[in-house]
Amino acid sequence: MSEKGAARAGALLSVRELSVRFRMRGGREIAAVTDASFDLAPGECLALVGESGCGKSVLASALLGLLPGNARTSGSALLHGTGLDLLAADEATLARTVRGRRIGLVPQSPAGHLTAVRTVRSQLAETVRELTGLRGQELAAATRQAAERAAFPADHLDRYPHQLSGGLAQRAATALALVGDAPLLLADEPTTGLDRDLVDRTVDELRGHTRDGRGLLIITHDLRAAERVADRVAVMYAGRIVELSAAAPFFGEPGPRHPYARGLLEALPERAFTPVPGMPPELGDLPEGCAFAPRCVRASEECATVPALTGGLACHHPVPAQDVAADSERDRHRDLDRHREQDRHHEGSRA
Repeated sequence: MSEKGAARAGALLSVRELSVRFRMRGGREIAAVTDASFDLAPGECLALVGESGCGKSVLASALLGLLPGNARTSGSALLHGTGLDLLAADEATLARTVRGRRIGLVPQSPAGHLTAVRTVRSQLAETVRELTGLRGQELAAATRQAAERAAFPADHLDRYPHQLSGGLAQRAATALALVGDAPLLLADEPTTGLDRDLVDRTVDELRGHTRDGRGLLIITHDLRAAERVADRVAVMYAGRIVELSAAAPFFGEPGPRHPYARGLLEALPERAFTPVPGMPPELGDLPEGCAFAPRCVRASEECATVPALTGGLACHHPVPAQDVAADSERDRHRDLDRHREQDRHHEGSRA
Protein backbone atom coordinates (compact mmCIF):
# COMPACT_ATOMS: atom_id res chain seq x y z
CA MET A 1 0.00 0.00 0.00
CA SER A 2 1.32 3.44 -0.84
CA GLU A 3 1.55 6.12 1.83
CA LYS A 4 -0.12 8.42 -0.70
CA GLY A 5 -3.47 6.89 0.22
CA ALA A 6 -5.72 7.68 3.17
CA ALA A 7 -4.13 8.76 6.43
CA ARG A 8 -3.55 6.16 9.13
CA ALA A 9 -6.30 6.18 11.74
CA GLY A 10 -5.43 8.50 14.61
CA ALA A 11 -2.33 9.95 12.93
CA LEU A 12 -0.88 13.13 14.45
CA LEU A 13 0.60 14.22 11.14
CA SER A 14 -0.28 13.18 7.60
CA VAL A 15 2.05 14.35 4.85
CA ARG A 16 1.01 13.80 1.25
CA GLU A 17 3.08 14.53 -1.89
CA LEU A 18 5.07 17.28 -0.21
CA SER A 19 7.42 18.94 -2.70
CA VAL A 20 9.80 21.88 -2.28
CA ARG A 21 11.41 23.82 -5.13
CA PHE A 22 13.95 26.61 -4.79
CA ARG A 23 13.95 29.15 -7.59
CA MET A 24 17.47 30.39 -8.23
CA ARG A 25 18.88 33.21 -10.31
CA GLY A 26 18.87 32.61 -14.02
CA GLY A 27 15.74 30.48 -13.81
CA ARG A 28 17.47 27.43 -12.35
CA GLU A 29 15.37 25.27 -10.02
CA ILE A 30 16.46 23.07 -7.13
CA ALA A 31 14.22 20.03 -6.54
CA ALA A 32 14.92 19.74 -2.80
CA VAL A 33 11.96 17.49 -1.89
CA THR A 34 9.67 15.60 -4.26
CA ASP A 35 6.37 13.88 -3.46
CA ALA A 36 7.16 12.94 0.16
CA SER A 37 4.29 11.07 1.84
CA PHE A 38 4.13 9.59 5.33
CA ASP A 39 2.09 9.48 8.56
CA LEU A 40 3.15 9.82 12.18
CA ALA A 41 1.05 8.39 15.01
CA PRO A 42 0.86 9.33 18.71
CA GLY A 43 3.61 7.60 20.68
CA GLU A 44 5.50 6.72 17.51
CA CYS A 45 9.05 7.58 16.45
CA LEU A 46 9.67 7.89 12.71
CA ALA A 47 13.30 8.22 11.64
CA LEU A 48 13.93 10.05 8.37
CA VAL A 49 17.39 8.94 7.23
CA GLY A 50 19.72 9.46 4.30
CA GLU A 51 23.02 11.02 3.28
CA SER A 52 23.67 14.71 3.89
CA GLY A 53 22.07 16.95 1.28
CA CYS A 54 19.21 14.60 0.40
CA GLY A 55 16.48 17.04 1.50
CA LYS A 56 15.71 15.85 5.05
CA SER A 57 16.16 19.20 6.79
CA VAL A 58 14.37 21.05 3.98
CA LEU A 59 11.36 18.82 4.61
CA ALA A 60 11.47 19.70 8.32
CA SER A 61 11.69 23.42 7.54
CA ALA A 62 8.70 23.12 5.20
CA LEU A 63 6.58 21.61 7.99
CA LEU A 64 7.40 24.56 10.26
CA GLY A 65 7.10 27.27 7.59
CA LEU A 66 10.77 28.18 7.94
CA LEU A 67 11.82 28.05 4.29
CA PRO A 68 13.45 31.06 2.60
CA GLY A 69 11.48 33.36 0.33
CA ASN A 70 12.58 31.68 -2.91
CA ALA A 71 11.00 28.36 -1.89
CA ARG A 72 7.75 27.04 -3.34
CA THR A 73 5.86 24.15 -1.74
CA SER A 74 3.09 21.86 -2.92
CA GLY A 75 1.20 18.93 -1.44
CA SER A 76 -0.29 18.85 2.06
CA ALA A 77 0.76 18.31 5.68
CA LEU A 78 -2.30 17.91 7.88
CA LEU A 79 -1.81 18.41 11.61
CA HIS A 80 -4.66 16.44 13.09
CA GLY A 81 -6.71 17.93 15.86
CA THR A 82 -6.30 21.38 14.33
CA GLY A 83 -7.73 20.99 10.82
CA LEU A 84 -4.61 22.85 9.72
CA ASP A 85 -2.58 22.24 6.57
CA LEU A 86 0.92 23.34 7.57
CA LEU A 87 1.92 24.03 3.97
CA ALA A 88 -1.03 26.37 3.40
CA ALA A 89 -0.94 28.18 6.76
CA ASP A 90 0.24 31.79 6.91
CA GLU A 91 3.14 32.97 9.06
CA ALA A 92 0.90 34.50 11.74
CA THR A 93 -0.96 31.20 12.23
CA LEU A 94 2.24 29.16 12.34
CA ALA A 95 3.86 31.53 14.85
CA ARG A 96 0.76 31.84 17.03
CA THR A 97 -0.62 28.29 17.09
CA VAL A 98 1.94 25.80 15.71
CA ARG A 99 5.57 26.46 16.61
CA GLY A 100 6.17 25.53 20.22
CA ARG A 101 2.48 24.77 20.86
CA ARG A 102 1.67 22.02 18.37
CA ILE A 103 5.18 21.19 17.11
CA GLY A 104 8.24 21.43 19.32
CA LEU A 105 11.54 21.80 17.47
CA VAL A 106 14.74 20.22 18.79
CA PRO A 107 17.24 21.93 16.49
CA GLN A 108 20.44 20.89 14.81
CA SER A 109 23.47 22.38 16.64
CA PRO A 110 21.57 23.34 19.83
CA ALA A 111 24.42 25.49 21.18
CA GLY A 112 24.03 27.75 18.15
CA HIS A 113 20.26 27.83 18.64
CA LEU A 114 20.59 29.27 22.14
CA THR A 115 21.19 33.01 22.65
CA ALA A 116 24.84 33.37 23.63
CA VAL A 117 24.44 36.40 25.96
CA ARG A 118 21.58 35.05 28.07
CA THR A 119 21.49 32.32 30.68
CA VAL A 120 19.54 29.13 30.18
CA ARG A 121 17.15 30.19 32.95
CA SER A 122 16.43 33.50 31.20
CA GLN A 123 15.71 31.85 27.86
CA LEU A 124 13.62 29.08 29.38
CA ALA A 125 11.61 31.55 31.48
CA GLU A 126 10.88 33.70 28.45
CA THR A 127 9.56 30.69 26.54
CA VAL A 128 7.43 29.57 29.48
CA ARG A 129 6.00 33.09 29.89
CA GLU A 130 5.16 33.43 26.18
CA LEU A 131 3.51 30.02 25.92
CA THR A 132 1.71 29.88 29.27
CA GLY A 133 1.27 33.50 30.42
CA LEU A 134 2.67 32.74 33.88
CA ARG A 135 4.36 35.46 35.94
CA GLY A 136 6.22 35.86 39.23
CA GLN A 137 6.74 32.84 41.48
CA GLU A 138 4.58 30.64 39.28
CA LEU A 139 6.85 31.44 36.34
CA ALA A 140 9.97 30.65 38.38
CA ALA A 141 8.55 27.31 39.49
CA ALA A 142 7.40 26.41 35.97
CA THR A 143 10.87 27.26 34.62
CA ARG A 144 12.50 24.85 37.09
CA GLN A 145 9.94 22.18 36.18
CA ALA A 146 10.62 22.66 32.47
CA ALA A 147 14.35 22.12 33.06
CA GLU A 148 13.69 19.03 35.17
CA ARG A 149 11.46 17.58 32.48
CA ALA A 150 14.40 17.48 30.06
CA ALA A 151 16.84 16.30 32.77
CA PHE A 152 18.63 19.65 32.71
CA PRO A 153 20.33 20.15 36.10
CA ALA A 154 18.92 23.00 38.17
CA ASP A 155 22.39 24.10 39.29
CA HIS A 156 23.30 24.86 35.66
CA LEU A 157 20.31 27.10 34.91
CA ASP A 158 22.29 30.28 35.47
CA ARG A 159 25.04 29.28 33.05
CA TYR A 160 25.50 30.70 29.58
CA PRO A 161 25.44 28.48 26.47
CA HIS A 162 29.23 28.56 26.06
CA GLN A 163 29.55 27.12 29.57
CA LEU A 164 27.54 24.00 28.66
CA SER A 165 28.76 20.67 27.34
CA GLY A 166 27.25 19.40 24.11
CA GLY A 167 24.93 17.09 26.02
CA LEU A 168 23.68 19.84 28.32
CA ALA A 169 23.14 22.23 25.41
CA GLN A 170 21.02 19.49 23.81
CA ARG A 171 18.97 19.11 27.00
CA ALA A 172 18.46 22.87 27.19
CA ALA A 173 17.15 22.89 23.61
CA THR A 174 14.91 19.92 24.39
CA ALA A 175 13.54 21.70 27.48
CA LEU A 176 12.63 24.69 25.30
CA ALA A 177 10.92 22.39 22.79
CA LEU A 178 8.81 20.72 25.49
CA VAL A 179 7.51 23.85 27.22
CA GLY A 180 4.35 24.17 25.13
CA ASP A 181 3.36 20.50 25.58
CA ALA A 182 3.43 20.10 21.81
CA PRO A 183 1.99 16.74 20.71
CA LEU A 184 4.66 16.47 18.00
CA LEU A 185 8.43 16.77 18.44
CA LEU A 186 10.61 17.38 15.41
CA ALA A 187 14.29 16.69 16.05
CA ASP A 188 16.53 17.83 13.18
CA GLU A 189 19.95 16.13 13.40
CA PRO A 190 19.86 16.36 17.22
CA THR A 191 23.09 14.38 17.68
CA THR A 192 25.40 16.39 15.42
CA GLY A 193 28.84 16.77 17.00
CA LEU A 194 28.16 14.48 19.97
CA ASP A 195 30.27 11.46 20.94
CA ARG A 196 28.69 7.99 20.88
CA ASP A 197 27.68 7.92 24.54
CA LEU A 198 26.00 11.32 24.26
CA VAL A 199 24.29 10.28 21.01
CA ASP A 200 22.75 7.27 22.74
CA ARG A 201 21.72 9.29 25.79
CA THR A 202 20.22 12.08 23.66
CA VAL A 203 18.08 9.83 21.45
CA ASP A 204 16.98 7.80 24.47
CA GLU A 205 15.80 10.99 26.17
CA LEU A 206 13.97 12.12 23.04
CA ARG A 207 12.36 8.71 22.68
CA GLY A 208 11.26 8.87 26.30
CA HIS A 209 9.02 11.84 25.51
CA THR A 210 6.84 9.64 23.27
CA ARG A 211 5.66 7.64 26.27
CA ASP A 212 3.00 10.23 27.04
CA GLY A 213 1.62 10.06 23.49
CA ARG A 214 3.83 12.55 21.67
CA GLY A 215 4.94 11.74 18.15
CA LEU A 216 8.67 12.06 17.34
CA LEU A 217 10.04 12.76 13.87
CA ILE A 218 13.81 12.41 14.11
CA ILE A 219 15.86 13.47 11.11
CA THR A 220 19.31 11.93 11.08
CA HIS A 221 22.09 10.40 9.01
CA ASP A 222 23.09 8.31 12.04
CA LEU A 223 21.63 4.86 11.37
CA ARG A 224 22.76 3.47 14.71
CA ALA A 225 20.78 6.19 16.49
CA ALA A 226 17.76 5.50 14.28
CA GLU A 227 17.94 1.77 14.99
CA ARG A 228 18.06 2.48 18.71
CA VAL A 229 14.80 4.45 18.93
CA ALA A 230 12.71 4.28 15.74
CA ASP A 231 9.44 2.43 15.24
CA ARG A 232 9.48 3.14 11.50
CA VAL A 233 12.13 4.30 9.05
CA ALA A 234 11.80 6.48 5.94
CA VAL A 235 14.85 6.48 3.67
CA MET A 236 15.37 9.60 1.57
CA TYR A 237 17.51 9.86 -1.55
CA ALA A 238 17.85 12.89 -3.83
CA GLY A 239 14.73 14.51 -2.37
CA ARG A 240 12.48 11.43 -2.56
CA ILE A 241 11.43 8.84 -0.01
CA VAL A 242 12.55 5.56 -1.57
CA GLU A 243 11.70 3.14 1.24
CA LEU A 244 9.29 3.27 4.19
CA SER A 245 9.40 0.35 6.60
CA ALA A 246 8.85 -0.80 10.14
CA ALA A 247 12.17 -0.51 11.96
CA ALA A 248 12.49 -4.11 13.17
CA PRO A 249 12.49 -5.79 9.73
CA PHE A 250 14.48 -2.90 8.23
CA PHE A 251 17.40 -3.22 10.65
CA GLY A 252 16.96 -6.96 11.21
CA GLU A 253 15.46 -9.54 8.88
CA PRO A 254 14.62 -9.48 6.05
CA GLY A 255 16.28 -6.04 5.90
CA PRO A 256 15.77 -3.17 3.44
CA ARG A 257 14.66 -3.94 -0.12
CA HIS A 258 15.85 -0.76 -1.85
CA PRO A 259 19.49 -1.09 -3.04
CA TYR A 260 20.34 2.35 -1.65
CA ALA A 261 18.83 1.65 1.78
CA ARG A 262 20.63 -1.68 1.84
CA GLY A 263 23.87 0.05 0.88
CA LEU A 264 23.51 2.49 3.77
CA LEU A 265 23.30 -0.36 6.25
CA GLU A 266 26.16 -2.26 4.63
CA ALA A 267 28.35 0.83 5.03
CA LEU A 268 28.17 0.58 8.84
CA PRO A 269 31.40 -0.63 10.52
CA GLU A 270 29.54 -3.39 12.39
CA ARG A 271 28.18 -4.71 9.08
CA ALA A 272 30.09 -5.02 5.81
CA PHE A 273 31.84 -1.62 6.17
CA THR A 274 31.44 -1.19 2.40
CA PRO A 275 30.48 2.34 1.25
CA VAL A 276 27.79 2.99 -1.33
CA PRO A 277 29.71 3.49 -4.60
CA GLY A 278 29.75 6.91 -6.24
CA MET A 279 28.35 10.19 -4.97
CA PRO A 280 24.75 11.44 -4.57
CA PRO A 281 23.60 13.81 -7.32
CA GLU A 282 23.20 17.55 -6.93
CA LEU A 283 19.54 18.40 -6.29
CA GLY A 284 19.79 21.06 -9.00
CA ASP A 285 21.09 18.58 -11.56
CA LEU A 286 19.18 15.35 -11.04
CA PRO A 287 19.44 12.61 -13.70
CA GLU A 288 16.40 11.51 -15.66
CA GLY A 289 14.48 8.64 -14.13
CA CYS A 290 15.67 6.97 -10.92
CA ALA A 291 18.26 9.24 -9.32
CA PHE A 292 20.07 6.27 -7.76
CA ALA A 293 20.50 4.41 -11.06
CA PRO A 294 24.03 5.79 -11.79
CA ARG A 295 25.24 4.23 -8.50
CA CYS A 296 23.16 1.04 -8.64
CA VAL A 297 24.47 -2.36 -9.79
CA ARG A 298 20.88 -3.49 -10.43
CA ALA A 299 20.01 -0.62 -12.80
CA SER A 300 18.52 -1.31 -16.24
CA GLU A 301 16.80 0.60 -19.03
CA GLU A 302 13.61 0.49 -16.96
CA CYS A 303 15.26 2.86 -14.49
CA ALA A 304 14.98 5.68 -17.04
CA THR A 305 11.55 6.30 -15.46
CA VAL A 306 11.02 7.36 -11.84
CA PRO A 307 9.59 4.48 -9.76
CA ALA A 308 6.51 5.27 -7.69
CA LEU A 309 6.47 4.67 -3.93
CA THR A 310 4.20 1.63 -3.70
CA GLY A 311 3.98 -0.70 -0.74
CA GLY A 312 6.62 1.34 1.02
CA LEU A 313 9.17 0.91 -1.79
CA ALA A 314 10.16 3.01 -4.81
CA CYS A 315 12.39 0.78 -6.95
CA HIS A 316 12.15 -1.05 -10.28
CA HIS A 317 14.62 -3.71 -9.11
CA PRO A 318 14.29 -4.23 -5.36
CA VAL A 319 16.55 -6.73 -3.64
CA PRO A 320 14.73 -10.10 -3.77
CA ALA A 321 13.69 -11.53 -0.43
CA GLN A 322 15.90 -14.60 -0.89
CA ASP A 323 18.95 -12.40 -1.52
CA VAL A 324 18.16 -10.44 1.62
CA ALA A 325 17.88 -13.66 3.61
CA ALA A 326 21.18 -14.96 2.21
CA ASP A 327 22.93 -11.71 3.08
CA SER A 328 21.48 -11.85 6.59
CA GLU A 329 22.85 -15.39 7.01
CA ARG A 330 26.29 -14.26 5.82
CA ASP A 331 26.12 -11.33 8.25
CA ARG A 332 25.25 -13.74 11.08
CA HIS A 333 28.22 -15.98 10.31
CA ARG A 334 30.53 -12.97 9.98
CA ASP A 335 29.39 -11.71 13.40
CA LEU A 336 29.94 -15.16 14.94
CA ASP A 337 33.44 -15.30 13.47
CA ARG A 338 34.21 -11.84 14.82
CA HIS A 339 32.95 -12.76 18.30
CA ARG A 340 35.03 -15.98 18.28
CA GLU A 341 38.12 -14.00 17.31
CA GLN A 342 37.43 -11.52 20.11
CA ASP A 343 37.05 -14.40 22.58
CA ARG A 344 40.36 -15.93 21.46
CA HIS A 345 42.01 -12.52 21.87
CA HIS A 346 40.64 -12.12 25.40
CA GLU A 347 41.73 -15.65 26.38
CA GLY A 348 45.21 -14.94 25.02
CA SER A 349 45.36 -11.70 27.01
CA ARG A 350 44.42 -13.51 30.23
CA ALA A 351 47.06 -16.16 29.57
